[in-house]
Amino acid sequence: MIIAVDFDGTIVEHAYPAIGKPIPFAIDTLKRLQKEGHQIILWSVREGQLLKDAVDYCHERGFDFFAVNSNFPEETEIHDGNTARKLTAEVFIDDRNLGGLPDWGIIYQMIHSGNALQPIPREGIIEQEIPRPKQSFLQRLFS
Repeated sequence: MIIAVDFDGTIVEHAYPAIGKPIPFAIDTLKRLQKEGHQIILWSVREGQLLKDAVDYCHERGFDFFAVNSNFPEETEIHDGNTARKLTAEVFIDDRNLGGLPDWGIIYQMIHSGNALQPIPREGIIEQEIPRPKQSFLQRLFS
């Protein structure tokens, strides 16, 4: 599986542009997933020296990414601030996703068990009829 992982707030606590304190078990989990055959890509807004600092931080802790802000290691970074970087990862691990960042133990279990791509169980969610407005949100916004 190809897994894209954010750096700030995901591998380390937020302290951008500095490097924050390590998030417990992040590097260890990434090492284990990589050892199990997953390709881990660093997916970060960091560029230039700040990006190098993040890559070096992980390398110094014994973890090297398959690729950095690209789909393959041999891709050269052409990001000029205007070009979007679209990755073809199957899973994205980011603290800014809906619901926040799960514990790294949960992340590992979801990927290792093959459940990372499964829908979230709906049991325990109370279903209720939600009244719908006569106009859609966009119609109200632009009228």
